[in-house]
Amino acid sequence: MKRAYSFLALWAALALTGACTQFPALDRTITPELEGSGYPALVPLGPVLASATTAGVEPVQATAAIDARVAALKSRAARMRGSVLSGVERQRLEKGLE
Repeated sequence: MKRAYSFLALWAALALTGACTQFPALDRTITPELEGSGYPALVPLGPVLASATTAGVEPVQATAAIDARVAALKSRAARMRGSVLSGVERQRLEKGLE
């Protein structure tokens, strides 16, 4: 029973908190030009939906592009795995460490 009163008190507090909000002033926010203009023309939804579905991505072309990108990145990663120093530079560095 105590839990029910706690829940009711919490719900009432949340409900009353919403009554304290400040509402924005919406009076006179429409310009006279906008008030005098007509409604926009309505268009049928069928052609709009048809153009949206036909302009999709071609899966074969997308797969080919992605595969080419993956191959290029793997090739670049393989080139980066090599040594940064040449043989002469490496020998010079090893002499300096001795």
